[in-house]
Amino acid sequence: MFKFLHAADIHLDSPMKGLDRYEGAPVEGGAGSRRGRRWRNLVRLAVEERVAFVLIVGDLYDGDWRDFNTGLFFAKQTARLRDEGIPVVLIRGNHDAANAMTRDLKPENVRVLRAEAAETFTLNDLDVAFHGQSFATRAVVDNLARAYPAKVPGAFNIGVLHTALDGREGHERYAPCTVDDLRRLEYGYWGAGACS
Repeated sequence: MFKFLHAADIHLDSPMKGLDRYEGAPVEGGAGSRRGRRWRNLVRLAVEERVAFVLIVGDLYDGDWRDFNTGLFFAKQTARLRDEGIPVVLIRGNHDAANAMTRDLKPENVRVLRAEAAETFTLNDLDVAFHGQSFATRAVVDNLARAYPAKVPGAFNIGVLHTALDGREGHERYAPCTVDDLRRLEYGYWGAGACS
């Protein structure tokens, strides 16, 4: 058996909105921010716990980088995972769908599932199959789960989806789906991120 970390909605480069009202609160995004410390702590935990992989389910970034150092920070921290033999599998969500710069700073241990169509990526040494699709644009309004591939027999199947599910009042209905849509695929685990 193996352990893994599942994270979503990190918004690494996002300022902590609303905190500017409080003296001394961190308001900037990036490596020195609260979110930057959370990413660094997640990487540290992954190394300490000797996880088999890290799964990031959308919105690693908040949109286009305000500062190239955000990407450098992500690459440096992810290189720590690479050095420990820990791969990262991720999809883009509604906030980071258009972040083209991510492609240029992607360490070799990071696999980004494509946006054109759902795909399956397998970590053969673990018999783990990831099924997922990144957002191609910020406003994906189709039910992506309906086009997810069938489970891989004999593998531990993980569905990877950034979704608003059936929706919540006051929020956009990005990648809407139902729990029944997810159940019918019979994956062993669903790694979800939340659209907001």
